[in-house]
Amino acid sequence: MVHRVAVIGAGPAGLTSIKACLEEGMVPTCFESSDDMGGLWKFKEVSEPNRASIYRSLTINISKEMMCYSDFPIPADYPNYMHHSKILQYFRMYAEHFKLLRHIRFQTSVKNVSQRADFSRTGQWEVVTENKNGQEERHVFDAVICCSGHYTYPNLPLKDFPGIETFEGKYFHSWDYKGAEDMFGKRVVVIGIGNSGGDIAVESSRVAKEVHLSTRRGAWVIRQVSEEGLPVDMKYNTRFVHILFQLLPVNLINWLGEKKVNAMYDHTMYALKPTHRLFSQIPVINDDLPFKILSGSVIVKPNVKEIRGSTVVYDDGSALENVDTIVFATGYSYDFPYLPSSAMYKSGHRLGLYKHIFSPNLEHPTLAVVGFIHALGAIMPQAEMQARFVARVFKGNKKLPSNQAMIKAIENDTKDINKNYNVSKLTPLQVDFVSYMDEMAGEIGVRPSLLWLFFTDYPMFKKVLWGPVTSYQYRLMGPGKWEGARRAIFTQFDRMFQPLKTRKVEEKEASIAGPLIKLSLTAMAGGAAAYYVHVRNPAAFPALLCKLRPQTV
Repeated sequence: MVHRVAVIGAGPAGLTSIKACLEEGMVPTCFESSDDMGGLWKFKEVSEPNRASIYRSLTINISKEMMCYSDFPIPADYPNYMHHSKILQYFRMYAEHFKLLRHIRFQTSVKNVSQRADFSRTGQWEVVTENKNGQEERHVFDAVICCSGHYTYPNLPLKDFPGIETFEGKYFHSWDYKGAEDMFGKRVVVIGIGNSGGDIAVESSRVAKEVHLSTRRGAWVIRQVSEEGLPVDMKYNTRFVHILFQLLPVNLINWLGEKKVNAMYDHTMYALKPTHRLFSQIPVINDDLPFKILSGSVIVKPNVKEIRGSTVVYDDGSALENVDTIVFATGYSYDFPYLPSSAMYKSGHRLGLYKHIFSPNLEHPTLAVVGFIHALGAIMPQAEMQARFVARVFKGNKKLPSNQAMIKAIENDTKDINKNYNVSKLTPLQVDFVSYMDEMAGEIGVRPSLLWLFFTDYPMFKKVLWGPVTSYQYRLMGPGKWEGARRAIFTQFDRMFQPLKTRKVEEKEASIAGPLIKLSLTAMAGGAAAYYVHVRNPAAFPALLCKLRPQTV
């Protein structure tokens, strides 16, 4: 039986893994190489090897209600899109509230994790750590959870850029970027148009003489501020939209989404239009980039063909001379150097994990990876859901299928990912946020039932169907049920509005037309949901009616 658990990393995945183990009665010990928690969100003036790194101005592009843990809402007065310092404060409050700090050993790095000689019988692991004084220690644990993330090892593909050795200026990976102070009056080329590339191009354009943003495939760019000023994820990441995604053809969904995005700014006109469809890859989330392009502060260019001294030449034959700085925003490689290679199973470009968590190569399911996932949504609630599942497996409350069945499931997942998304060796993993959260919630027994809520709690049904898929929904029922979940759902928009109420203004009287339209759409959505359930599971309605029918003696 699993009792002692090693948790590697005290970032968002590590913190929730500690908590999940405690809730199941296990004793976790977390090893964190830094002097503080927070993982990626712990800012350092100088990037440290083998650690994630962020820049000074970084603000998260997920709104606070969509990123918080399911039983600990972010304070109402915190801004909706938080600076990294605020995120770190939230993690500290979470750790203090649930008394997690006593289980963390800071300034202790994990050097090696290996199976013990009697692993086939015990499933135990030996963990070798090193403290700040360089002293090694050996520990024995019944299970291990890896929470070291996938933004640790920067990918710097210099071989793809002929002539880089002749470059006369300074070049570095976005992992090393801390701010634009050294770019004043300079010519800058940013290679890569992901979220980091877009942010760095925008920020450096405020001080640089000229900024070129080079992209090989282009990108869809969406705004954080949606209609009526709402955070875009609270507006569109809803269960109703998710149901539409399941019912409508994918080409139609992409067409509608691209039409919506192009209504803000035509991606062809802005030289941004990518080679992939909107929902085939996670879009760039950046409100400032389109204006910077429109104002000429950022110039979008194709892929870099070669570098000749201080001149950067592009695929279309154009060039920028006297370049001072090149920033490679070229993504990250993933690795778990402390794990034995025998524990790893590869499937296509990706690390093959059952449910994106468990290796199928082991005799005992006592090694888990939490937080190693990518979706258009925050990692915090996804990692929390994974950690809750892992803790139940470790405790014996949930049994995994056979190794062969797990491998088959992994290969099917790989086929689905390759079919639905634009993947590569650097972006091998992408899942649909709501689908994955619901899938894992079903495994735990905490997935909210729209049908049950429709008949038993109609006000909550409307919130769950129409409102954003916040993590509180997965605390309404089942193991780990939280009594505050209902109130958290009903007040989530109050917390969203709270930091905006900095000046009193006169509000308009409410119109009756809006509620009537919403009521009719709710009825239509309810019918669509009922039809969806009936097609997927024809026995669901008869079973429910049997439960609701009064019992006679």
